[in-house]
Amino acid sequence: MAASLPVSPLAPATFPDLPQVAGVEFATVAAGVRYTGRTDVMLARLVPGSTVAGVFTRSATRSAPVLDCEAKIAGGADGAEGAAILVNSGNSNAFTGAAGEGAVEAICSAVAKAAGVPASRVFTSSTGVIGERLPHERITAQITQLVSSLAPDGIKAAAAAIMTTDTFPKGAGAVIETEAGPIRIAGIAKGSGMIAPDMATMLVYIFTDAEVAQPILQQALSSLTDLTFNAITVDGDTSTSDSLLLAATGQADVAVKELSDPVGRAFLDGLYALMLDLAKQVVRDGEGATKLLEVRVSGASSDADARKVAMSIANSPLVKTAIAGEDPNWGRVVMAVGKSGAHADRDSLSIRFGDILVAEHGWVAESYTEDAGAAYMKNAELVLDVDLGIAEGAFTAWTCDLTHGYISINADYRS
Repeated sequence: MAASLPVSPLAPATFPDLPQVAGVEFATVAAGVRYTGRTDVMLARLVPGSTVAGVFTRSATRSAPVLDCEAKIAGGADGAEGAAILVNSGNSNAFTGAAGEGAVEAICSAVAKAAGVPASRVFTSSTGVIGERLPHERITAQITQLVSSLAPDGIKAAAAAIMTTDTFPKGAGAVIETEAGPIRIAGIAKGSGMIAPDMATMLVYIFTDAEVAQPILQQALSSLTDLTFNAITVDGDTSTSDSLLLAATGQADVAVKELSDPVGRAFLDGLYALMLDLAKQVVRDGEGATKLLEVRVSGASSDADARKVAMSIANSPLVKTAIAGEDPNWGRVVMAVGKSGAHADRDSLSIRFGDILVAEHGWVAESYTEDAGAAYMKNAELVLDVDLGIAEGAFTAWTCDLTHGYISINADYRS
């Protein structure tokens, strides 16, 4: 949709001050992919020797850029010539047949020639409307300008260029202190609707100056995905274009050789915190969202069962509309637990809104009052705690409420 949307009430006050990651530079341009006068393409170039890891949507109708990136990551080549990432918004280049593949090839070729990297090391992503051919010539016409304007401090502009229905650019960064020295890490993301990731999320790009071999980088990324980007949902719909790329430039004097040693553990901890920060920003920008809901499930037969329950609650339209209406309708939580497919026992189940005990032993708690529940629901950020009381399985998910704003945004999406 062309008109800008009001900024989400859950948005951070400002875009964070991200550390510059040596070995990566950014540029953006308004190419007119779908709308005129709107920055809609970003390019990131990585120094020679950089490694790249990725996770992608498992949708059966994933886009041409996703398929191309999957093949390149699977190839495992770390090319000494460097790498580049080009992202456009406005058009997802999904369900576009051979034309979509041709567009990816044309863009990769143009970037490779102008940026001095092999086409096999050019990774592209597209986000926006599905089923319309990508006017890739509008992008390739801007490649020379993009390359000439590359700069190490352009990450904030890059975060804005990849937005679609997002109401604010999303970024997170950290300086990770290790016994071998500091590691800098910075990332950007886009996502607001069609959010129920089945790999990573929407579009996410994370950069670190650590030296990390590609297999270890891939292991780190894959190990943290299910706890972060795969633990969020806005509307239960999985995109055709979900992509997450993690690049390590090797420009710091710190090498991550094993994820189990002190340096590796510090790197994992820092990466996890950054990924979770970005994932929660996506939920905060959920289309029409006014509430952020954290769903904590414990006491399940297994972590897998806990995940089933958490996502059943987080994806329930009835739960999400109750949250929007500030209605402490805990019966809808009971419903979502029951339909999840996980093992549950009515008489061992307990439910809490924040610190308020709502239900236990198969019935409403004696201490619970509707007034207390209703007062709690007025908060912008809520915690729902469900203890199945069976074993030790646990999982936490994040979601937002479902409001009239979601309908309005998506009813007019292509207008």
